[in-house]
Amino acid sequence: MTAKPQPLTGHHFINGDIACAEGAIAAGCSFFAGYPITPSTEIAERLAQRLPQVGGRFIQMEDELGSMAAVLGASWAGVRAMTATSGPGFTLMMENIGLAVMTETPCVVVDVQRGSPSTGLPTLVGQSDVMQAKWGSHGDYEIVAYSPGSCQEMFDLTLKAFNTAERLRIPVIVLADEVVGHMTERVVIPEASAIVWEHRKRPPTPGNGLRPFATGADLVPPMPLAGEGYRIHVTGLTHDERGYPSTSAEDHERLVRRLSDKVSLRAAEITEYEESFVDDAEVVVLAYGCVSRSARRAVREARERGIKAGFLRPITLWPFPGERVRALAQQAKAFVCAELNLGQVAREMERFTSKPVIRVNHAGGELLAPAPILAAIEGASRW
Repeated sequence: MTAKPQPLTGHHFINGDIACAEGAIAAGCSFFAGYPITPSTEIAERLAQRLPQVGGRFIQMEDELGSMAAVLGASWAGVRAMTATSGPGFTLMMENIGLAVMTETPCVVVDVQRGSPSTGLPTLVGQSDVMQAKWGSHGDYEIVAYSPGSCQEMFDLTLKAFNTAERLRIPVIVLADEVVGHMTERVVIPEASAIVWEHRKRPPTPGNGLRPFATGADLVPPMPLAGEGYRIHVTGLTHDERGYPSTSAEDHERLVRRLSDKVSLRAAEITEYEESFVDDAEVVVLAYGCVSRSARRAVREARERGIKAGFLRPITLWPFPGERVRALAQQAKAFVCAELNLGQVAREMERFTSKPVIRVNHAGGELLAPAPILAAIEGASRW
C-alpha cells in the first residue's frame, strides 16, 4: 500500500457491520477472504462492493478454513488482510489462527457472535465466544480481542485492530455481537489525513544472513515479504531465529515465551475500559458489548434510588482489565457481571477478587434488559 484509500468521510446512519467494513477500509485493508455466515454477512457484502473501489481484492472462499489460510497468505504478501465470521466459522478458523500466532502474521478476524453452541440461533444475539477467542486454538499464547459497544466503535475498534496487528505482528480479534452488528446508529468517519496507520517493522535490504525471527527489546521481529528477494522459511513448527524447524526444548520455551510476552508485557498499554460512578461505588456492574447498554441504564437507575453503583465496561476483553477489577475490589463489596452466556467473564473476574461476583446471565437470543441487572444491584446493596 502506497497511498491511503479515501474513506467515506462524514456523518453516516449505518449498521455496525457496515461500520466495521468501513473501518477496515480506513485502516488500509486491501484483502478480504471469507464465507457468508449470519450475522456477519453484511461485512463481506459491503467489502465485496467497496474493496474493488479502492484497489483491493475480495474473495469468497469455499469455507472458513480456507478463508483464514488465504488471509495469512495475503498478509505475507504485504497487504492488510481480514476476515469476518460468527461462532461456528470462528471455530473452524482456530487452527489457522494458531498458525498466525506461531508465524507472527498480522491480520484481523471479526467475530459477530450469535446464540450457540453449534448452529444455535443464527440470526439472534449471543456472547458465547469470549473464551473461544482466548483459548480456542491449542497451546499457550496471548491474544488481543476488542469488544465494541456501538456502531461507532465497530468502526473505531476495527481500525485499532489493524494497527495493533501490524505493530505486534499478531492476529487481532474484533469480538462483536449480533445486536451491535445489526443495529443502526450515527457513525462519524474522519478524513483520511486524520487517520493514523501503524506499520509492521521491515527488515534491511535482502541479503545473506537475515534471521527473520530475531528480535530486539520490543520482542517483535521485522517482517520480510514474499517476492522481495528474502530467503526465509516460515513454518508452524517450533523454529529458531532463522525460521528453521527445531526440536529443541530450549528453542520451544524461548519462542513460546516471546510470543506470549510481546502481548502480556504490554497488557497495561493495550488494555482499555470505560467506567463511570466508580469513585464511591459499593456495587460495580461489569458488562460488555450490547449488554453494556442495558447495564449503563441499570446503574443510572440505581444511582437515582440512592444506591452507590458503578459501571465498568471492558473495551478489550483480552487482555482482560483484571487489575482494574482488583483495584475496585478495595472499596466495592460486590460485583455484578451481566453477559449473554452462562458466566464466561464472571469466571475471569473471580480470578481477580475475593468479593462476591453476582451473575446475571442469559444463554442468548435476546438482549438482557436493565431490569434483572438493576435487581441484582439492589440485592447486593443490601448486604
